[in-house]
Amino acid sequence: MFAVTTPLDWTGGPALAWVLTAGLLYWLGGRRLATPRSDRSRSWRTAAFIAGLATILIALDSPVDGLADKLLWVHMLQHILLLLVAPPLLALSRPWNRMWHGFPLGTRRELARWLTAGRWSAPLRAAARVLAGPVPSWLLFNFVLLGWHLPFAYDATLTTPIVHAAEHLTFFATGLLFWTRVIDSPPWRSRLSETGRAVYVGSSMVTSWVLAIVLAEASQPIYSPYADLASRPGGITALADQQFAAGAMWVLGSIPFTIAILSVVYRWLEPTRSGQSSPASRPLAENP
Repeated sequence: MFAVTTPLDWTGGPALAWVLTAGLLYWLGGRRLATPRSDRSRSWRTAAFIAGLATILIALDSPVDGLADKLLWVHMLQHILLLLVAPPLLALSRPWNRMWHGFPLGTRRELARWLTAGRWSAPLRAAARVLAGPVPSWLLFNFVLLGWHLPFAYDATLTTPIVHAAEHLTFFATGLLFWTRVIDSPPWRSRLSETGRAVYVGSSMVTSWVLAIVLAEASQPIYSPYADLASRPGGITALADQQFAAGAMWVLGSIPFTIAILSVVYRWLEPTRSGQSSPASRPLAENP
């Protein structure tokens, strides 16, 4: 049977510290920014922000993290949360300007000067210009997704904590980069048309299916740390665990992609029906 977990299993750590810091900046920024009355009804963005942070905590600072060491399908669910759930929720919430104003004015000025004109930040600016393009961001997202699931890399994450932390960090970072090419989240705006966004998301969904098919069709366990376990919660075999992981990637992992594609298609068709502005002027999740 599955192990019993308690609130003490929510142990705290870097993920909790990051979430608390982001939440504090968001709260402080909201106090410092004058919000127009017309925007005060947009509480759903705050709800999306809270949901995004909660997703990070569930993935990294809850009993899910402990079970991920014993069950491959739970580990896959953890990856889905970091790649495909938390990043689009945060992109939808558009918290960046508000969080920026959570810093003191003097700190903002120094950071802005360093980021925009600092000599040491020049490589960062160059990388940001490259990664803002849809092709580099698509390649990086899918490279990270597939690369970490290669047996040697995946096994390393299960035996070396710092490698595991790097995996989670790159999943979340590339996920956020990917979804801000699909969802306009100022100051980041996508260069893609509505059709381009649909292709961008759909092709990445196919990439995740390839991974799911490989896991599902394998005749033996791929990842040795899971295969070597004497027993697993629920009493399932290593191969069944791997097939459940494939199902999680195929079914659950496809849901965020599908929602994004349907949203893009809806916004592409809506102006045609209503005779409003062209599709290119109505990016996904843009304010009415």
